[in-house]
Amino acid sequence: MPQQHYHLNNRPDREITSKDEIQELLENGKYIILSMCKNKEPYIVTLSYGYDVDNNILYFHASDKGLKLEILQENPKVCGTIIEDGGYVKNECAHEFRSLVIRGEMAIVTSQTEKIHGMKVLINHLEGDSEVVNKMFTKAEAAMTSRMEILSLQVSNIVGKKGR
Repeated sequence: MPQQHYHLNNRPDREITSKDEIQELLENGKYIILSMCKNKEPYIVTLSYGYDVDNNILYFHASDKGLKLEILQENPKVCGTIIEDGGYVKNECAHEFRSLVIRGEMAIVTSQTEKIHGMKVLINHLEGDSEVVNKMFTKAEAAMTSRMEILSLQVSNIVGKKGR
């Protein structure tokens, strides 16, 4: 049986090709719906993230135990989507949206320096207010040594799409 090939974007008129627009979606998004696979069984989870613009890395925090880490240790390849939902447009039978499909490899960060950097990126991305960031980082820094993991997703491919 021939292998079926899937196109990431079968509507070239809706493709987002502007690096600035892709960057804007990454910077404005707050969560990613992430899929992973172990033993041919899919698993999907929604995670908040922080985007490190300079290194093209998404950072996440996670419990130091659980299915997500078990899966990633066996298969670090992931695919995720970030969606900006503008809602359904009544009387036009259309939906306003922009989305990104992101592929890459997820790693559990082991370096304490990168863990701190990743947590700072994550909190700054989500909060923005320096007073809140400092307060949250102090709490998070204590948790990083006991019951939290920092994950990094090195982005290898991004495909964007928009519609109306």
